[in-house]
Amino acid sequence: MFIIESYGTAVLFCVVTMLCWGSWANTQKLSAGNWRFELFYWDYVLGIVGLALLLALTLGSIGEGGRSFLADVGQADMANIGSALWGGVLFNAANILLVAAIAIAGMSVAFPVGIGLALVIGVVVNYLNAPVGSAGLLFGGIALIVVAILLNAVAYRRTATTGANLSTKGLLLSVVAGCLMGLFYGYVAKAMFPNFDRPEPGKLSPYTAVVFFSLGILASNFVFNTLLMRRPFAGTPVSYADYFRGSGRNHLTGVLGGMIWCLGMAFSILASDKAGPAISYGLGQGATVVAALWGIYVWREFRSAPRGVNGLLNGMLLCYIIGLGLLIVAR
Repeated sequence: MFIIESYGTAVLFCVVTMLCWGSWANTQKLSAGNWRFELFYWDYVLGIVGLALLLALTLGSIGEGGRSFLADVGQADMANIGSALWGGVLFNAANILLVAAIAIAGMSVAFPVGIGLALVIGVVVNYLNAPVGSAGLLFGGIALIVVAILLNAVAYRRTATTGANLSTKGLLLSVVAGCLMGLFYGYVAKAMFPNFDRPEPGKLSPYTAVVFFSLGILASNFVFNTLLMRRPFAGTPVSYADYFRGSGRNHLTGVLGGMIWCLGMAFSILASDKAGPAISYGLGQGATVVAALWGIYVWREFRSAPRGVNGLLNGMLLCYIIGLGLLIVAR
């Protein structure tokens, strides 16, 4: 299988992860005019599963390093398969709440609050499991990111014009999504052999882990998204019949969003071999800055903001950028 050979390449892969994770939600924004996010989400999940399988059967099955995908599946221990599947279930619970928060509050709120909180929790959890890098720099970066989250929440509360209940719901969904999102990565990392060029019996390769992770997302979606379709956070209920009435453009947009996210996930997992899980996950969650820039400057989600909010947003972006810089040099 293809594996990364240097820390510099690992950082580059983390940058690609950051761009993918910060940009996939644009596909939801593009389809939001006539396509409910609950329906979009089915195609998004199919895109994740499809790309995970494609990567496993290509990059995960070539080269002399590690262990090829099909051979890896054949020897995998059920406990490790279960760990990757559970990571997918946790991610899906978090991500479906994040998508709901995007629909209600926008990218420039849901990402900095939800994914920022996930970054803080994820870095701490992954560092405790595999303490790679300078603790002082890591946690200094985390402190700045916490400040950025608080600045963004204050900016959103000052700007929200759709009613106090709806603005509170958007923030609460982002917070719950972030708490769950910070936990999933550790279960996927636990399922894999730590040194990708030295396979261990029963453990999973990064490509196999991502495949089972994606299958956990798909299986849990029949529960989570079905409930959300029947009892949505906003708007009227939708049905599976509504899904099949969608246009080809609607469906392809959702699949593209899932594939973009999954590419970021695969690159993050591959980078964790040389960068360590805490740094790899933390750098990937620089997606918060990318998504905030999309939301603020392209989708103009704060265009009606009162005086002083632009200063809060600029402070938020600055804290994020410096915090992420500390994560990079922590290794």
